[in-house]
Amino acid sequence: MFKTNVGGIDRVLRIVAGIVLIAMFFLYPDAPWRYFTLIGIIPLATGLFRTCPLYSAVGLSTCPAPKT
Repeated sequence: MFKTNVGGIDRVLRIVAGIVLIAMFFLYPDAPWRYFTLIGIIPLATGLFRTCPLYSAVGLSTCPAPKT
């Protein structure tokens, strides 16, 4: 459906950042900024699905070039 445009290191960093942000939501239940950490859903989803709509709009890809 969507073109894969998120490569190896980029994918790992997105997944780790997403997990850390979502974990902060649960670790700081009384913090006034708590709901801003739910933005972590975006990097987590783009890392898991290996596609980023913003990368597609800009025409960017961090995937390795196919070998010919």
